[in-house]
Amino acid sequence: MVAPSGGTQTSIFDRIVCGIDGTPESLFAVKQAKRLQHPEGSLLLVAAMDLTKSAHAGMAARHAAGLMQDDAEQAMAEANELVPAEGKIVNGDPATVLLNEAEQATLLAVGSHGRRRTVGLLLGTVATRMLHEAPCPVLIARPARDPDTWPQTIVAGVDGSTESELAVATARAVASSCRAELRIVSATGDQVDLDAARRIAPELEERDGRALDVLVSEAEKADLVLVGSRGLQGLKTLGSASERIAHQASCSVLVVRGAVHG
Repeated sequence: MVAPSGGTQTSIFDRIVCGIDGTPESLFAVKQAKRLQHPEGSLLLVAAMDLTKSAHAGMAARHAAGLMQDDAEQAMAEANELVPAEGKIVNGDPATVLLNEAEQATLLAVGSHGRRRTVGLLLGTVATRMLHEAPCPVLIARPARDPDTWPQTIVAGVDGSTESELAVATARAVASSCRAELRIVSATGDQVDLDAARRIAPELEERDGRALDVLVSEAEKADLVLVGSRGLQGLKTLGSASERIAHQASCSVLVVRGAVHG
């Protein structure tokens, strides 16, 4: 991962896990994950099929399981046609499968299926669970203006916390690697440590308003938004700005978490 100060910075991620399910959204995630991958790093494509659901088909359970296998293999073939990479088809609940595969990953990428956060909480969508429980940064991928040059414009949010410092360090590394424009913003309507934020980013742009509103607005003109995560789980995540931004932004969002090295 990236060190915010004093440590060695890695420009891109070296162990990426990307969930695929045959949807266009998951293919966006595959393409963007490849763009963020270290040249000598690995990209693992994971397709999950929950065969327990085939039992509901009764006498046709075996046929239903076969169809699920076929769908998973087709999804893998489509993803590999787009980006040649190691692939793995795993039996199990998709979210649980991805969380297990991401234990040693430096990035977990999934597509956004356009659901708002409140719906995600009710339905237990894969993206929502990743944001709650993944042990590494999470990319929520959305359609790019130009997939081959994504991201061209990056916005990072900073509030002076160590978590936002890590997000800014990651944003700088990604911007350098992808030759993207980087803007760093702080929302003064929330509780922020402006002195610390200015130290983290001397080029800081200060915006009136709450972080959620400011960054969702900035996302309309960006290809990628980066925010830090404080690792909140359970009901506490109802107050997590990073999760809300990830669900509501119109562009891809990278929620950064991990150890901060000084």
